[in-house]
Amino acid sequence: MQNLFLLPWLVATAVSFLTTPLVIKFAGRLGIIDDPVKSTHPKVIHTVPTPRGGGIPIFLALLITTLLFLPIDKHVAGILVGALILVVMGTLDDKYNLNPYLRLLLGFLAAAAPIAAGIGIAFITNPLGGIINLSQPQITFNFLGTHSIWLLADLFALFWITFLMNMINMGAKGVDGQLSGVTVIAALTIALLSLRFSADITQWPVIILAAITTGAYLGFLPWHIFPQKIMPGYGGSTLAGYLLGVLSILATAKVGVLLVVLGIPLIDTGYVIIKRILNGRSPVWGDRGHLHHRLLDAGLTKSQVAIFYWGLTGILGIIALNLNTGAKVYTMIGIAVFLGGFILWLTQRSKKIV
Repeated sequence: MQNLFLLPWLVATAVSFLTTPLVIKFAGRLGIIDDPVKSTHPKVIHTVPTPRGGGIPIFLALLITTLLFLPIDKHVAGILVGALILVVMGTLDDKYNLNPYLRLLLGFLAAAAPIAAGIGIAFITNPLGGIINLSQPQITFNFLGTHSIWLLADLFALFWITFLMNMINMGAKGVDGQLSGVTVIAALTIALLSLRFSADITQWPVIILAAITTGAYLGFLPWHIFPQKIMPGYGGSTLAGYLLGVLSILATAKVGVLLVVLGIPLIDTGYVIIKRILNGRSPVWGDRGHLHHRLLDAGLTKSQVAIFYWGLTGILGIIALNLNTGAKVYTMIGIAVFLGGFILWLTQRSKKIV
């Protein structure tokens, strides 16, 4: 069973590691260099011109390793099509800085690709007990064969994947190495969860895809850690949320596990969005209100902030693997309370320093 994970993981890591320098080399010709002198947005924290486009080598690792280790059925094809949409959109955003609402619309389109291929959440566990059935109502129609649309299941999956894509992009890519490390840990957690059920042959593709995701971001990580040689860009960050969202659905709908593992960036981004709305600002326009900005303002280095996120994500990953559904809800509440108190403490601390 270990080969289900090890070989795809090694190949994806190698492809990502070897192709990233090529993107760095040709970033200037592609026009995807982020110059902080020209970009005056308050969320910008890098100080030297840095290539974007990290989604390109990550996608190449996903594509090549998937073709080698997974049969290309309609589900895999749908996943790859959605990933391709994100990387193309991300590269265009790296070059032209697309409008956030256009990116959101295209993100929904990307998330719809695997759902159209038949990937969805038909049942979810009710935190209060029992199972919530999302398989009804269904719409059946004939077009080049008989097809069914599971309205609630497909809508839930669509918004879940799109939600993760945007929350990861907003809350988990603030400093050098942060996104890559968090994604590796989250994908590895899903792989370990699926390995528990490796006796079920239907979990084998999930294990392989989780291994590929882990390897793709692990191979990118050496180029992304401080001082970063390349940034993941919009394509690399949304692709992380997209793949993790799809994996959580395929891994017997373990949405709760991923919510716990990614609790810090998800809840932090939720707080930031609420604050923007209360202040009358658009929730999708970036600022310096995220936890990683506050940690930097408190005196931590970029490397320390990244390690802070990796460490907490790793701890939450271990916890998530050993929780039942009800305990996951209480854990998320606990994370929210802890994070809210921690942010308030950082805010008061910075005021005293000033």
